[in-house]
Amino acid sequence: GGISVVGDVAADMREKRYVQEGIGSSYLFRVDHDTIIDATKCGNLARFINHCCTPNCYAKVITIEAQKKIVIYSKQPISVNEEITYDYKFPIEENKIPCLCGTENCRGTLN
Repeated sequence: GGISVVGDVAADMREKRYVQEGIGSSYLFRVDHDTIIDATKCGNLARFINHCCTPNCYAKVITIEAQKKIVIYSKQPISVNEEITYDYKFPIEENKIPCLCGTENCRGTLN
């Protein structure tokens, strides 16, 4: 199976199930208000791109032939062996996820 396209309720259920199954990380990306892509169990290497508060790339959802795609664009020249990062732009929540990007302008949390 490939990646899954799910809604909010299914994404929340999957996230809880992944925790119960001992899967430490989930790879869920919000495409729009109604749609989330789940690449936790199958997806390309882009799912491993880390968050950074001052990233060198940004993610954008574009539509190609009526299908929404996530595209990673560089904001600046990227050197060989330089890590590719983007701002996850998680919604603000009470339960904070610490940010470990270590940049000068780090916000301290992902959300």
